[in-house]
Amino acid sequence: MARERHAGLSAVLDAIRLDDGVTQTTLTDRVGLGRSVVAERVTQLQQAGLILSGERGPSTGGRAPRKLSLNPDAGFVLGVDIETTELVVGAANIAGVILSSRRESIDARHGPDEIMSTVATLAKAVIDENAGAGNLLGAGVGIPGPVDFDAGAPLEEPLLPGWAGYPVRDTLSRLWPVPVWVDGRANLLALVEVVANPRAARAENLLYFGGGSSTAAALITGGRLYRGAHGRAGSVGHIAVPEAGMMSCVCGRVGCLDAVASRWAIARDGLLLARTGRSTALARTLAETGAVEPYDITLAADQGDVAALRLIERSVGVLGRALANLVSFSAPDMLVIGGGVARARDYALDPVLAAFHERLPSEVTEDLIIEFSVLDDLVSGMLGATQLAIGELFNKTNVARLLASAAAGRADGTPPAR
Repeated sequence: MARERHAGLSAVLDAIRLDDGVTQTTLTDRVGLGRSVVAERVTQLQQAGLILSGERGPSTGGRAPRKLSLNPDAGFVLGVDIETTELVVGAANIAGVILSSRRESIDARHGPDEIMSTVATLAKAVIDENAGAGNLLGAGVGIPGPVDFDAGAPLEEPLLPGWAGYPVRDTLSRLWPVPVWVDGRANLLALVEVVANPRAARAENLLYFGGGSSTAAALITGGRLYRGAHGRAGSVGHIAVPEAGMMSCVCGRVGCLDAVASRWAIARDGLLLARTGRSTALARTLAETGAVEPYDITLAADQGDVAALRLIERSVGVLGRALANLVSFSAPDMLVIGGGVARARDYALDPVLAAFHERLPSEVTEDLIIEFSVLDDLVSGMLGATQLAIGELFNKTNVARLLASAAAGRADGTPPAR
C-alpha cells in the first residue's frame, strides 16, 4: 500500500514539474490514477509544503480547477559540475530555479582529493547564501566521464587520472546530511534539455551529443536515462574512426574519435594553426593570451579566417559521421547537439546534415528533429546536476524522505545542521 502511495506521489510531482500550472483535472488524465486518489495525493503534497494551489484554470463544466505548482520555498538542492578545468557549484529550489552559484578554475588532473576540498568550500558558501531557502534536500554531481551510478563513483577516464573508483558520493555524503547522486556530465546535460526545451520534453527517444572535454552521448527513452551496464552507455570518445588514422589519443591508443574531434583535440589543432601562421586570427589570439581555446577558433571563423573555418568543418564532419552511426543504432525522435559544437552552430549544421545524407537512408531521418542546445555549456552542467537531484528526490523510492524533510523545514523554518 505504501509503495502505491509513493508511486502516486512521485507521478504527481513529476507531472507538475514538467507542466507548471497544470490543473488537478488534467493531472488525473496524465498520471493514470483515479480522481479521488489524485486529490488525496495532492492534499498530502500540499500539507508537506511541496506544492501550491494557485489561480483557477478554465472550467470544463462546474467549478474551475486550481492550477498547481511546485513550492519554490519548500527547500533547495545543490548542483556540482566538475569539468576538467572548471568547477561550478550552485543551488536551486525544487522548481529548478537557480538561487546562487560559485565558480572556480581547477585542474581535475590534480586528483579527486584536492577537487573535493574545493567542492566543499564552494558548497559551504552556497549553502550559507541560501540559509533562508528552507532545508537542503539533496545534491547532484556531474563528472566528465562515465560513472557507476549505483556506486556513485567515476569509472576509468583518461582525462581524469586517479579518479577511477573514487567514492565521490560517499565523500560528499559525509559533508551534507542529504542524499547525493553522481552521474556522467553528458547525462546531466541531456536531463536539463528535457526540462528547458519543450520539444525535448515531448520526445519519446532523445539522443544528446556533447559532454565536455571528451566526446560523449546520452540517451533518454520513455523519460528515463539509459545508463547501460556499469554506467558506460554513451562513452563514445574512444570508438575508432577512420579519419583519426594513427593519431594518438590520451587513452594511449590511436585512431579514437577524441583524437580528432574532442575539445582538447580541436584546441591542439587550433594551436598548431596559430604557431605555423596559417591562421592569422589565431596567431593574434596566441600572442595576446598565450593559449588557443575552441571558442577562439569559432571567433576566428566569424572574422573570416579560412583556416579556422576549415578546422571547424573538418572536425564537425567527423562528429557528424559518428553521429550518423549513433542515430542509425538508437533511432531517436530528436537529436540535440550541445557543448562546443553548439557554439559553432553557424558552421556545424551543414557538415552534420551532409554526413547524415551520406550515411543514412532517408527514412531514418525524415522525422528526426535536430537542434543545437540553446543552453550555455558553462552553466548547463550545474543546472543538470540540480535536475538530477530533483528528479531523484521525486522518485518513488525517495519521495517519503522528501516529504519528511520538507515538512521538517516547514515546521522549524531552519536549515539542517551542516
